[in-house]
Amino acid sequence: MNDDKRKRVEEVALFRYGVIADLLQLEPGTKGLYRKLEEKAAKDYSIPGSARTRVAEETLRDWLKAYRKGGFDALKPKPRRDAGESRALPQEVKDLLVSIKEDNPELSVQLVIKEALATAKVPPDVLLAPTTVHRALSRAGLMRRDGDGGAEGDRRRFAFPNAGDLWMSDVMHGPSVTVGGNKRRKAYLIAFLDDATRVVPFAAFTLAENTTAFLPVLKQAVMRRGLPKRLFVDNGSAYRGHHLALVCAKLGITLIHARAYQPESKGKQERWFRTVRMQLLPLLSEADTSSLDALNRRLWAWVEGEYHQAPHRGLDGETPLDRWSKRASDVRYLDGKVDLDDLFLFEARRKVAKDRTVSLNGLVYEVDASLVGATVTLRFEPHAQHRGVQVWLDGRKIHDAKVVDVYANAFVRRDRGGHGLEPSTPPEAPPPGLRLSDLKKRDEEER
Repeated sequence: MNDDKRKRVEEVALFRYGVIADLLQLEPGTKGLYRKLEEKAAKDYSIPGSARTRVAEETLRDWLKAYRKGGFDALKPKPRRDAGESRALPQEVKDLLVSIKEDNPELSVQLVIKEALATAKVPPDVLLAPTTVHRALSRAGLMRRDGDGGAEGDRRRFAFPNAGDLWMSDVMHGPSVTVGGNKRRKAYLIAFLDDATRVVPFAAFTLAENTTAFLPVLKQAVMRRGLPKRLFVDNGSAYRGHHLALVCAKLGITLIHARAYQPESKGKQERWFRTVRMQLLPLLSEADTSSLDALNRRLWAWVEGEYHQAPHRGLDGETPLDRWSKRASDVRYLDGKVDLDDLFLFEARRKVAKDRTVSLNGLVYEVDASLVGATVTLRFEPHAQHRGVQVWLDGRKIHDAKVVDVYANAFVRRDRGGHGLEPSTPPEAPPPGLRLSDLKKRDEEER
C-alpha cells in the first residue's frame, strides 16, 4: 500500500472513530444507545472519499461492533475481494432479482441469488455479491424488516376501486435513438398508469425527462382516458415545477408527490417498467430505433396489442382493458368547450425593453410599443415557439408576438422623428444566411 492510499485509509478510520467515540461508553442494547444512534443517523457529515452525507444506523452499529472487537485498525476499510471487477448489475439482472423476491418475499438474499443463478439468465461475467444484491432489492423496497415502526414504517398495499381515481407517472431510461440523421441520443420513457385497472392512459419516449417533455404526454393521456382525480408523481424537480402544478389546478387534478427515498410507493409503476424492459426492449429492431417516431409507434403497438390484452396477475387474471370497461363509468372527460391546447401553454414573465422586444428561450420577439417598460406574461408552446407567442397583461390577451425581423425593421418608417431608412418599402431581402450588417457593409462599398 503506497503512502497516499495509507493516508486515505487512516482518514476514513479516524472519521469513523470520531462519529462513534461517545457511543463506546454506552452499554449495548440500552435505550440511550438507540437514541444516540438515531440522532447521529439524522446528521449530515463530510465523509472522506464519499459524496454521501449520511451514515445509516446499521452502519454505525457495525462500526461499534468492529471497534469493540478489533480496536482502531478494525475501522479501516477493507480492500475489496472483487477488486478490478465491476459490481454494477445490468438492468436485466436487477429485474430478474426483483421478480424472484416479489414472487417469494420470504427468500433471503442468498436464496434469491441461488434462484437467479438457477435460471441461467445471469451472464457468467456478472458477480452477484450479497451486498450488491441486497442494495438492489432495498432500492426496490423489498428488504423492509418486520417491526419497522412509526409512521415511516407503516407500509400498506393499496388499490383504488375505480378507473381515474389515481394515475401514477414516472420516467424510465430507454434505448438510444437516431436523431438528426446520424446522431444517437438516449430516449426516456414517460408513462402514466391507472391504479385501479393497470391501463396505460398514454406513454411516450422523449429526448428529455423535464417538465417540457412531461406535459405533452400528460395532455395526450387526458385526451385519451379522461381526467384523473389524483396524479401521483415522483419527487424530482421535473414534477415540482410551477407549470405542472398550474395545469393540474386548472384541470381539477390533485397533484401528489411521492416521499423521497420511498420506492415502495411506486411499486406498480416500477413493475410496469420492468415489463417493458423484459418484453419490449429486447425485441426492438434497428428500424424501431431509427427515429423517435418509429420507437413510439413500436411502443404503442405493444401497449395496445399485447400489454392491454394480456391477463394481469394483479387484476385476478383479468386484462387491463376488461377491468377498465368495468370500472370506468365515473371517469371525468373533458368538456368540448375546453381549449386543451391553450390550457397546456407554458407561461413566463418578461419586462418589455425600450426597443419593444422581449427574449424567450434564445429568441427575440417584438411586441406593441405601448407595452414598453411593462411586465407581461408570455404564453407559449415550447416545441412550437416559431408559431408565435401570446402576450398577456393584467389577465387580458393583448396580441400574438412574432420573432423580430431585423431586416424588415430597418426599412420601417418611424413616426415622430424615428430613424427609419428610406424607402419605407424594403428592397429585395438579402439571400439566406446574409446578416443585416453584411448588407449595410455591401451598400457602403457600392457607394
